[in-house]
Amino acid sequence: MTASDIPEIQHGQVDFGHPLARQAETAGPAGGPADGLAEALAAAAVELHEAEGREQTARTAVRLTRDLVPGTDRAGLFVVERSGRVRTLATTDDVPASELLPPGEELWESPLSLADDGDDGCALFLRLRGHQSRFSVLSLYAKRPGVFADPGVVRVGRLLAAYVGIALETVDITEQLTEAMHTRDVIGQATGLLMGRLDIDAAEAFDRLVSASQKNNVKLRDIASRIVDASATE
Repeated sequence: MTASDIPEIQHGQVDFGHPLARQAETAGPAGGPADGLAEALAAAAVELHEAEGREQTARTAVRLTRDLVPGTDRAGLFVVERSGRVRTLATTDDVPASELLPPGEELWESPLSLADDGDDGCALFLRLRGHQSRFSVLSLYAKRPGVFADPGVVRVGRLLAAYVGIALETVDITEQLTEAMHTRDVIGQATGLLMGRLDIDAAEAFDRLVSASQKNNVKLRDIASRIVDASATE
């Protein structure tokens, strides 16, 4: 199976016009299979949103993948870098990461990759939204061969992968904002300390921080942290 065999879903974005979503909307009696899938995916989205931090989000993602994608026995979440390095974020049931490692090169070109080893089972690798230098991959493994040859199963995996991608991006944004706020606070404290010690104004104090950062080839935040930490021990 190749990517062209499966309707495209933009990475990091759930397409509510996708056939699975339309099926859920047009299902007959309430409580049918499509309704159950829609409810399960909605609950998964909430659980991913409520996870705290990257580690818990990753653990939640692989557990949900194993439990919700039909036929899946194991799941893993990885980061693939352009250099070829692969980092493990989480796997289910303490599964060795080596059993779920994604084929990095192929996924740079295609949003998914399918491996079927016949009697030894099969694996599905779904690329999540990433950057030019790296991207995340959701890996699914089934003991029964041929599981991921079913387009319906793959569609469920891709819908869930879209939610996982959104959750990981949210974690990244939250961490970046938290770091930015901490950096601004530390630089502000260091500037105030220099103003008091050297009897200079805010602009000159900040310029001195920048100058020290450039001279020592150290990040401005780290220079500021050193000043604040030194003041706390005086």
